[in-house]
Amino acid sequence: MPTSPDNPVLTVTQLNRQARLTLEQRFDQVWVMGEMSNFARPRSGHWYFSLKDENAQVRCAMFANRNRAVALQPGDGQLVIARGRVSLYEGRGDFQVIVDSLEAAGEGALRQAFDQLKLKLAAEGLFDTRHKRPLPPIPQHIAVITSPTGAAIRDVIAVWQRRFPGLRVTLIPSAVQGPAAEAELLEAFNRLPQLAPDIVLLTRGGGSLEDLWSFNLESVARACAACPFPTVSAVGHEIDVSICDFVADVRAPTPSAAAELIAPDAAALQQILQQQLRSLTRVWQRDLHGHQQQLKHLQRRLPNPEQIITRFGQRIDDASLRLQAAFERKLNYLRLQLTSAQRQLQALGPTEQLHSARRNLSSSQTRLIYAMRQQLATQTRRIAGISRMLHGVSPLPTINRGFALVENESGNVVSSIDQLSTGETTTTYLQDGAYVAKVESTQPGITLTDRRNK
Repeated sequence: MPTSPDNPVLTVTQLNRQARLTLEQRFDQVWVMGEMSNFARPRSGHWYFSLKDENAQVRCAMFANRNRAVALQPGDGQLVIARGRVSLYEGRGDFQVIVDSLEAAGEGALRQAFDQLKLKLAAEGLFDTRHKRPLPPIPQHIAVITSPTGAAIRDVIAVWQRRFPGLRVTLIPSAVQGPAAEAELLEAFNRLPQLAPDIVLLTRGGGSLEDLWSFNLESVARACAACPFPTVSAVGHEIDVSICDFVADVRAPTPSAAAELIAPDAAALQQILQQQLRSLTRVWQRDLHGHQQQLKHLQRRLPNPEQIITRFGQRIDDASLRLQAAFERKLNYLRLQLTSAQRQLQALGPTEQLHSARRNLSSSQTRLIYAMRQQLATQTRRIAGISRMLHGVSPLPTINRGFALVENESGNVVSSIDQLSTGETTTTYLQDGAYVAKVESTQPGITLTDRRNK
C-alpha cells in the first residue's frame, strides 16, 4: 500500500504510544467502581488487578509509591472505588487504569464527594491564603466548639491549664458526628457574635472518614469560612484532613497541638518579660549615666548664679546712685526757676489790674441787665399782639359757642361737602373732646342758615 504524508504507516510501537498519549490526555482523572479480581502483588511492591462488573472488566495497576497509603487490605471479591488515569501498556497493548488511590466502595463515595466539594470551594477562593487571618499572640477569650464529653476538650483544657492558666474558655457544646451534628455545629457558629471571642477552636478526636464527615459538609465549611473571628480547625489526628481544615485560618494536626498553638507558654512569656525588663533596665541605667555625665559637664560650663546676681546687684546700686544724684540736680534747678518766677510776679503787681477788671465787670453787668429788661418788654408786647391775632382766627371760641371742627381721613379740615364721600370716616372735634363718625350720605344745598330758619 503506498504511503503519503496524510496517511503514514505506523509501527506497532508508534501506534501504541500515540494511543496511550491520547487516552491519558482524554481521561486525565477518572473514578471507577468495581469488584476486584486477579489481584497480584509481585516482589516489586506494585499491585496488579482487574475491576469488573456484570458486563465488562478493565486491567488496573497501582504502583508501590501509591499503594503504601491505602488503608484497606486488597483482595479478590472486594467492591472498591479507584481513582486514576486511563493509559495503555505499550509492551502488550493492554488498556489499563493507573490507580492513584483505592478505597472501599462506601468510603470511596465519601472521598469522591470530599474531593468534589474541595474543588468547588477552592474555585470560590475559600482556601485562599490571602484571606487567612493571623491569630492574636496573647488571646484572652477562646470559644471551643466540640463535644463536651469527648477527649478533645479534655486534652485542650489540660494543655491550657499547663501553659496559660488565666485564659478564659467558653465551651459551645455540639455533637461532632451523627444526624444532629450539622444543625448543632451551625447553631454553635451562630452563637459566636454574642460571645465575641478572640479565637474560635473547632475540634474533635480522630475517627473514620464517616465519623469526621460532619466537618466535610458544605454548610459547616461555609459557616466556618464566614466566621467573623480567627478560626483554628483541629479535626482528628495528623493524617486526617477535613474541609474545615482548608477554610479555617489555621489548621492544627491534633487538638493538643491546636491548644499549644493558640495559647502562649506563660512561663516562657515570663522569661521573655524578665529578659526585656533586664534589657530595659540596662538601657535606662546607661541613658541615666549618660545624662548624669552631660549634666556634670553642663554644670562645669555654667557660671555660678551667685556671682552673676552679685554683679547685677552692683550694677543696680551704681545706677540707683546716679539716678538719685540726677534727680537732686533737677530738683534744685526747678527750685531756682520757681524763686525767679515768684520775684517777677511780685514785680508786675497784678493787684491793681485785678481791681480795675472787677470795676469794668460790674459796669458791664449793669448795662446787660438794663438791655435785657428792654428786650423783654418789647418781646412781651409783640407776643400780646400776636396772641390777639391768633385768638381772632382761632376756631376755639367758635367751638365754645357750640360749633365743631371736622377732619376727613386725610387730616384735612372739611369746609365743603364736596370734600366728603359716602362711607368715609371723619373726626369731629368739640370743646371737651372728639368723636369719629362715618358718612352715610350728603345733602347739597342745605346750609346752617336753613337749619336755623326751621
